[in-house]
Amino acid sequence: MPREEGQVARGAEGVETGEVKREEKVERLERPRLEGGLKFARRFTDSALHPYDVIEGGWEPRTALITNEKGEKIFEQKEIEIPKSWSMLATNVVVSKYFRKSKDPSKREHSVKQLVDRVAKTISQWGRQGGYFDTAEDVDTFEAELTHLLVNQMAAFNSPVWFNVGLEPHPQCSACFINSVEDNMDSILRLTRTEGMLFKYGSGTGTNLSPIRSSKEVLSNGGEPSGPVSFMKGYDAFAGVIKSGGKTRRAAKMVILNIGHPDIQEFINCKAEEEKKAWALIDAGYDGSFNGVAYQSVFFQNSNNSVRVADEFMHAVLEDDLWQTRAVTEPDRVVDTYRARDLMRQIAEASWICGDPGMQFHTTVNAWHTCPETAPINASNPCSEYMFLDDTACNLASLNLMKFRDEAGNFDVEAFRQAVRITITAQEILVDNASYPTPAIEQNSHDYRPLGLGYANLGALLMARGTPYDSAAGRAMAAAITALMTGEAYRMSAEMAAHTDPFSGFEKNSKAMLHVMGKHRAALEGVENGLSPKDLLATEPLLEAARSVWDEALVLGTKHGYRNSQATVLAPTGTIGFMMDCDTTGVEPDIALVKYKKLVGGGVLKIVNQTVPEALRHLGYTEEKVTEIISYIDENGTIEGAPHLKDEHLPVFDCAFTPANGVRSIHYMGHVRMMGAVQPFISGAISKTVNMPGEATSEDISRAYIDSWKLGLKAIAIYRDGCKRTQPLNTSLKEGVKEKESLRPIRRRLPDERPTIGHKFSVGGHEGYIHVGKYDDGTPGEIFITMAKEGSFISGLMDTFATAISIALQYGVPIKVLVDKFSHTRFEPSGWTNNPKIRYAKSLMDYIFRWLGMKFLTPEEQGIAVEPAPEGLKVEGDLTDGQATVLAEAERQIFLAQADAPPCHECGSTMVRNGSCYRCHNCGATSGCS
Repeated sequence: MPREEGQVARGAEGVETGEVKREEKVERLERPRLEGGLKFARRFTDSALHPYDVIEGGWEPRTALITNEKGEKIFEQKEIEIPKSWSMLATNVVVSKYFRKSKDPSKREHSVKQLVDRVAKTISQWGRQGGYFDTAEDVDTFEAELTHLLVNQMAAFNSPVWFNVGLEPHPQCSACFINSVEDNMDSILRLTRTEGMLFKYGSGTGTNLSPIRSSKEVLSNGGEPSGPVSFMKGYDAFAGVIKSGGKTRRAAKMVILNIGHPDIQEFINCKAEEEKKAWALIDAGYDGSFNGVAYQSVFFQNSNNSVRVADEFMHAVLEDDLWQTRAVTEPDRVVDTYRARDLMRQIAEASWICGDPGMQFHTTVNAWHTCPETAPINASNPCSEYMFLDDTACNLASLNLMKFRDEAGNFDVEAFRQAVRITITAQEILVDNASYPTPAIEQNSHDYRPLGLGYANLGALLMARGTPYDSAAGRAMAAAITALMTGEAYRMSAEMAAHTDPFSGFEKNSKAMLHVMGKHRAALEGVENGLSPKDLLATEPLLEAARSVWDEALVLGTKHGYRNSQATVLAPTGTIGFMMDCDTTGVEPDIALVKYKKLVGGGVLKIVNQTVPEALRHLGYTEEKVTEIISYIDENGTIEGAPHLKDEHLPVFDCAFTPANGVRSIHYMGHVRMMGAVQPFISGAISKTVNMPGEATSEDISRAYIDSWKLGLKAIAIYRDGCKRTQPLNTSLKEGVKEKESLRPIRRRLPDERPTIGHKFSVGGHEGYIHVGKYDDGTPGEIFITMAKEGSFISGLMDTFATAISIALQYGVPIKVLVDKFSHTRFEPSGWTNNPKIRYAKSLMDYIFRWLGMKFLTPEEQGIAVEPAPEGLKVEGDLTDGQATVLAEAERQIFLAQADAPPCHECGSTMVRNGSCYRCHNCGATSGCS
């Protein structure tokens, strides 16, 4: 590497050898260099018309407005100019986050035209100054085509580009960073500073801590070392204090340890042990919300943890062999010996408890490494999609796949290729004009020029085509599109190298890189295996185009080299997914056919997936039948049982979560298989958390990890629904006015004869009975809870608790206060119920108090809104029993998507999972690094 101290070399298991690998001087080969610069032809634009003048629907004035969950205004900007085709969510996100801010209203951006011009014109100008283009006409063409892609939501750069480009000479343009650390205190503390500055400005970083000697070794002065897990506590504390972007946002951070490190067992279990501490605090009555006392009191809540394993370890697991850890300072010395299966079991059990650690497959990662002669790949960014050399950065961009379809609904190959050419060129131009946080990262960015082009809306595209996500046809389509994208990106990178030079590290790594390029091309053979004639007919044009593009990429790369060491990743597309109005992110399927958006002041907005009608039409259903099916989905929350729908078409509409009134969803291995299908065609890796149902076992998780390795994934992370005990849906009590101490509560006793209401319930198979005694005015005054077959201990606790609640009611505590306080508390037993209005309960208390709320609170007190819906949408709020069912389903969907999510740092709404990170559906904020 260019930095003086060099790279720490690692062995096959990623265990440090203690040697320093210095960059050797390599004489550059004389490669033919073409005269002039890049030439671009127009595909989307006309030289006689500006892209803004022909945008679909034209432009309109709007007001961008974002409120928090209390309805308080947190952002507003009036009289802004927005394309009519953009949604209000896209409008709010772009205006609040990306428009240039200024105290002087005349300097504040007020139009999307200004934003897009600022980015597109600046990049084009930098490209002209850098000699990228052949003629002035090519500059104009490039700028117009890039402008068209951006303003029509066909492509978007990662957030730092929108934040900074055009506002300063050398802006920070990268969202993803990988940092190194060495086995000395100066390096360990320097990493703290580097991470802190990255968090401050909203970027994410990952580091492999394996170079730090273990707690089982000795220091040079004979003392005992702390070990990497102890230093992780310090890193975590700083991340928690600084947060990300200087706000309350969770820091985006990845921590990695090699399976051969002596402290690996402590690392595997560290986060799970802290999770158990948080549970104990929650059980003791402390606030269990994401930012509550319980989770803020324990370590490792600000990072994603991953164990890095080599093939040798995975084979040892399969063969039930032993596994040895070796000292960092003395690689030949064995420190501990384990059964490999015991370590794998611990990984799976810890993941079952808290979702960490994930796994990164070192051998697979480095088998696809384009620069192995420089140093191995040891780490990734926080979301695991960017994997490359230590001390490097990557700027990301994503393409909206739904925007690349012709009038017949077929994928437009040539339009997609043009978009890749334009976008990858723009990303390349950014490299030399951006700023970087450390000298090492700056030098490596210039020398290796890694880029991260990806896409979003794959799930929506497949559904619109009538193709199931979890199917051979769906995987083949995704693989072909991904191969086409990466092939065209590298073809364009070779073309850029022909006019400038290959990246500086290419000559030393040329043999290895060309070998990897050949592996990408070879992976295309066999993609069509198992397809039906119909599916093959639909996929073959894409496959042929991908093969042709890769052939060109190999020929040009062999002749001229490549300008970029890496070209593509699949990122979570958080905020920019909102900017492009994407229905699905990255490689994800849709979450559900029916989604629920919480409304200001309470209540929910019910939205039926707008891709469903298009899919039904593609499958041959008449407009009349489409209308009836959509009506059924709207009423029942599921497509299962819909009139006219053929059974063979059900898989097309399978989503990540099971609807309350249905049984179908995509099996977690469907997610893993999709990742396996596209991984061979990505330079980096894939950001995606594989959601597993709450009833999944640690053995299921272990099998998912092993199968992921067998399928060739570079990294995998799982999240078991409900494993966190956070309470994102808890309603905190408003601070009331303190009563004067002289006022004393008076007990209002019930009459000897009073009306009662009885109710039988079942939560996760645990049956019980509730009896509520009422005053003459119908308000509750006492409650009795009896559990069937639960033993004297549980029965005694429930009886005592019911007595305490009864006394509270009789002393005037409002039933709403109790419902708000105890609803959504989470502990076992939890599970599905026999009540259609409360489909899922997080605990017995959750069920009991939500039932009490339904019986004794008004719809307004329950947070059920009755207000007009936006045009084309339907609000479920007619104050009928059906409304409670809708609300219950809304809570279930929100719970599934938000089980461990933090509150949004911008508006306070509960965020939802997005890959390994989170994003807010209210204001568009993200917790990740893209």
